[in-house]
Amino acid sequence: QVQLVESGGGLVQAGDSLRLSCTVSGWHLEGWSAGWFRRAPGKEREFVAADSWTGSTYYADSVKGRFTISRDDKKNMLYLQMTAMEPEDTAVYYCAGSEATHFSRTYSQPSGYSYWGQGTQVTVSS
Repeated sequence: QVQLVESGGGLVQAGDSLRLSCTVSGWHLEGWSAGWFRRAPGKEREFVAADSWTGSTYYADSVKGRFTISRDDKKNMLYLQMTAMEPEDTAVYYCAGSEATHFSRTYSQPSGYSYWGQGTQVTVSS
């Protein structure tokens, strides 16, 4: 059974940093792609960042330059380093795994991911 479990969320102040982790079990991250999405209160789930099996990374414009996605294939873990955080970053953050063969075309679409975590709450106070 595939499980993705996010951790590292919490309450921070604007300008602070936070690192989210995603522990993957039942599925090997190596050779596949993965990403982070978020859902703010009253809003739709939105793409945040993605890491392709090719080594390419992708970011939403709203987080580019502030967030960094990375992975440790040996530990089967995905990370999201968030810096210079803003109140607008407040959301539930989800990690997701993808087996899409054309990931460069689908990385920002939730439908391109097969596996999802339950989410971790991140709150940024002003």
